[in-house]
Amino acid sequence: MATTKRVRGAMSEQRRHRLRLEISREASRLFWKQGVDATSGDQIAEAVGLSTRTIWRHFRSKESCAEPIVAQGVEWEMSTLRSWPRHLSLEEHFAHESQRFGRVASETEQGDTVLAVQMVRLGDDEPAIRTAWLMACDQLERELAEIVAKRLELPADDLQVRLHAAAAGAALRVVNEHIGAALLDGVPAEEFADAPERIANAVRTATSGAVGDPIVF
Repeated sequence: MATTKRVRGAMSEQRRHRLRLEISREASRLFWKQGVDATSGDQIAEAVGLSTRTIWRHFRSKESCAEPIVAQGVEWEMSTLRSWPRHLSLEEHFAHESQRFGRVASETEQGDTVLAVQMVRLGDDEPAIRTAWLMACDQLERELAEIVAKRLELPADDLQVRLHAAAAGAALRVVNEHIGAALLDGVPAEEFADAPERIANAVRTATSGAVGDPIVF
């Protein structure tokens, strides 16, 4: 009985996550197309095919509807960092995972990535959406502390580890903002074929070379 309840609870949470993400997609599309101020909760509800009341059951404000898409955009980077093998450099790993994403990502996943970049850009003028981006970056920094700690063989709460994680997280945020803004401004994607190297070099610079290289056994 307890196992059945846990399974049902997990399924319910998965359905809730999927619904929140779908609402976030439609809200983000509307925000980008017509602006946050011009978008209402009723419009978001109509786009998703739900009642406005249901929207407010899942989100505290219309601006917070952008949070799942922004978080989804950061999740790929977090997943990539979590799977970073000790014997590879950061650029090697990012290059490999970027190529794999390009091969296996669905149209929806690719669309979510574009929406996330658009929301980050929109956050330049919309404080509430900027907050969603900074919240996601804060979570990335917390996970980075665990990743850096393992690579340096230090406790996750070590001050130097936390400083490296904060610096690396800030570097990743700035590089992502820079590349995303350029792409939205029409710079050809080919100009950023070296994105893995840019990311790795930014992390190395921010951490004075402590993070980015392979671990030599």
